[in-house]
Amino acid sequence: MFTAPDPGLFRLRVSLRAVLGIGLAVTACAAAGLPLPASVTGGLAALLALFTVADPTVRGQAVTTALLPAVGLPVLTVATALHDVPAVRDAVWLTVVLAGVYARRWGPRGHALGIFAFMTFFVAQFLHAVPGQLPELYAAVVLSLATASAVRFGVWCVERRTPLPAAPAPLGGRGLARPATRQAFQATAACAFAIAAGQVLSHERWYWAVGTAWWIFVNTASRGETLVRGFRRVVGTVTGIVAGLLVAVPLHGSPAPTAALVAVCVFGIFYTAAPSYSWMMFFVTVMAGLLYGLLGVLHPGLLALRLAETGVGALGAALAVVLVLPITTHAVTDQWVRRAVYAVHACTAAAARRLAGDPEADPASRAAELEALLGRVRQALAPLVHPLNPLRARKARARQVLALLDECARRTRGLVAVAADPDASHDARLTDACRRVETAVEALLGAVPERALTSPAGVPGHHPGAEQALGHLHGLERALIALAVPLRASSPVRV
Repeated sequence: MFTAPDPGLFRLRVSLRAVLGIGLAVTACAAAGLPLPASVTGGLAALLALFTVADPTVRGQAVTTALLPAVGLPVLTVATALHDVPAVRDAVWLTVVLAGVYARRWGPRGHALGIFAFMTFFVAQFLHAVPGQLPELYAAVVLSLATASAVRFGVWCVERRTPLPAAPAPLGGRGLARPATRQAFQATAACAFAIAAGQVLSHERWYWAVGTAWWIFVNTASRGETLVRGFRRVVGTVTGIVAGLLVAVPLHGSPAPTAALVAVCVFGIFYTAAPSYSWMMFFVTVMAGLLYGLLGVLHPGLLALRLAETGVGALGAALAVVLVLPITTHAVTDQWVRRAVYAVHACTAAAARRLAGDPEADPASRAAELEALLGRVRQALAPLVHPLNPLRARKARARQVLALLDECARRTRGLVAVAADPDASHDARLTDACRRVETAVEALLGAVPERALTSPAGVPGHHPGAEQALGHLHGLERALIALAVPLRASSPVRV
């Protein structure tokens, strides 16, 4: 995973910034005289702010970060007061789960605020925080968020040089047809199971099962995606526990080497989050073991309990996505593929207009939208191309869809590059090629939302700048025609 593509070294810079921001936040808490539990809370707040806040603009990121305490501190207050009334505590936490997942319908801001609310409740259980500790916990959260924000928006604002691509809008629908609504009920059911089963395993560490169930539902949209993520979480936890036995236990909480290894884990969490959920969970598990060592409670039995609680949480998530308002992989995949194909056409139409001399046409933004959509298509199809999927025919069709969409993306990038060349000019043949691409899209999906050029702009002729564009358009047409085979096959990508 450390050799995965990293265009512009974006993941590397974000990961290094996270180490700096979180390290400075914890240092600020310690310098302010706050105790270790408060410093741990502050470090987690900084990590969440840097990890989950993903608005496409720097301004939007700053607003979301500023809203985190408004959501997290009230939840933290309630969580610290309910340790002695477990029935009420469990009901309140399930309410936070329901609201936190439902908030994802409002995009990146709702997503980040929902995670922060859940995790502040989690950290109250992790530290067994009581009301008397609230002033220092408040101070740690506010101080850490301010420090992390100073790094993110001042010292090292990566996004000003490389803006984040706009995330695709969540899948729509009304009522229970909306995936975010269904997932809210699924996650609540999974966490309810995790609370009950986790407390059977341990009355002190039961919350690990709830945390597992919750995080399995983050960034998933279908039954298949959730099951695959649960499997990957268990794999990452098992390997992380083995590493914890070899690394964290022998340290016995020694501050200096523990702090150095926590910094390595923070880097690993951020650097591997996008390409590999299993690797990310490996680093999360090792970091958790190191923090338990700092708190003086780490022993091999605790790591074994962590594995058992993880299994319970993963089982709860699996049962919920199968039994509670299931969202099939086919339904989700079909919507993302359709949106990706429409994006191919939109990019083609914008490039054609740019080549015809329209300065307002922006094929580059359309290409960026297509890349983001292809990321969601890959995630949606991940259950079908997973090595453990026994349905070989469906796996082959899913791989064919991915390969053809990747070809469309490659051709689209080439077309955008040609359209950006000031020497490229309109050629009458481009209009015909764009119409053929449009016809291929209509044959796959029906009417397109916008039309390409309807008549040649300029004098017909052959222009050197158009030859490459024609090659890319012909390649797009062939890929779209080929897509009809796997998409129209019986039970095309259904699980």
